[in-house]
Amino acid sequence: MRKMTTLKSCLALAAMLAMSLTMAAEQSDRPDVEPSMLYAPLVFDNYDVQPAAHADKGTELYALDAGDGWLQEAMTNSSRTRQTRQRAMIDHPQLVAYNANRLPEAPPEGVIPSDPRQGMLTIAPAQVVVEDVTPPDTPPVPIHHWLHVFNASLQFTQAYISGNWYQGGENNLALLGSINWNCNLNQDLHPNWLFNNALSYKLGIATTHGDSIRKYLINEDNFLFTSQLGYKAVKNWYYSAMLQFTTQFLNNYKVNTRTMTAAFLSPAELNIGLGMTYNYKKADDRMFTLAIAPLSYNLKYCRNITDIDPTRFGIDAGKHSKSAFGSNFEAKLLWRFNPSVMLTSRLYMFTNYQYVQGDWENTLDLSIGKYLTTQLFTHLRFDRSRARDVDWNYWQFKEILSLGIVYRFATVN
Repeated sequence: MRKMTTLKSCLALAAMLAMSLTMAAEQSDRPDVEPSMLYAPLVFDNYDVQPAAHADKGTELYALDAGDGWLQEAMTNSSRTRQTRQRAMIDHPQLVAYNANRLPEAPPEGVIPSDPRQGMLTIAPAQVVVEDVTPPDTPPVPIHHWLHVFNASLQFTQAYISGNWYQGGENNLALLGSINWNCNLNQDLHPNWLFNNALSYKLGIATTHGDSIRKYLINEDNFLFTSQLGYKAVKNWYYSAMLQFTTQFLNNYKVNTRTMTAAFLSPAELNIGLGMTYNYKKADDRMFTLAIAPLSYNLKYCRNITDIDPTRFGIDAGKHSKSAFGSNFEAKLLWRFNPSVMLTSRLYMFTNYQYVQGDWENTLDLSIGKYLTTQLFTHLRFDRSRARDVDWNYWQFKEILSLGIVYRFATVN
């Protein structure tokens, strides 16, 4: 059996040698003979798959428009060589020198210096010169324990205000300025704590055509400060304490009268609550906060009861303040659809289990470039602590459409 195998191997080698001699004879009229892969050791790397022929013309895939005889000849010789080597490896695998996955490693790169005196060539390893490049001094990355976001805008506005709005006002075109500042504890550095603080102030001044006493009126004057302090309970839930304070700074009057409708600390409202807060944040595109306070204290205050009717704010006649215990919750949403469109929403409600009051504010911000913006602001208010209005019942509504300039500043982690 061993002699039979040896004989088959010799016959295969003889066939390959005969074919190579035949190909060499065909090219004997050429001044130079190209080397053939038939003389190289057999190395198995993959199964040889021949290109399919055109079904309609019966020609090879590779063809030129004209003068492609040399290409067809080269392709035919290459195909014969591949087929011969492939057939030899399939019929006589013992002749395969190496598998492509087990080829010996290539020798390392080197240089060949010559020595003319001794007539010798030697191989020496290449000298790798590594330049000593000292990296430039880089300042340490600052660590921010507090993250600040500041927005300031000045906008032209168009406003619609219901007749029973608790701070007064009228439909108009106006100039609106706003400032928003958020200062939050960096949760990447303090993962177990939640401490968010937000301060906003809006002031709107409008010319009035229906007021013969004044040339302008205040149609927006709102100062709001909120704060949340929490300690992590589980996942996104925190034990928390919440504080909210709101008031206005300037005097406001009813149209064509000297009847004052609002002034500094008239009204003012303070709310303090204890409960739980759910905080969710996905990058800077989506943020949601839900604060639930089963135990809450609400204080309404009117400093000037001589010129202002305190009953407009749910305070008993002749009294400066009114306190109540109950429950409240606040939900805040920030959704940035893309770099130019952002929606912010805030829903706040308080009840002492005898009356309910709530505010729902929504702002759609459409950025035009870096410093221009268009905003649509809506404020829906419900208050059963005050007298019922004939047209609006216990509801109040304000809408402001504005176009103007904006400046933003923020610190990152």
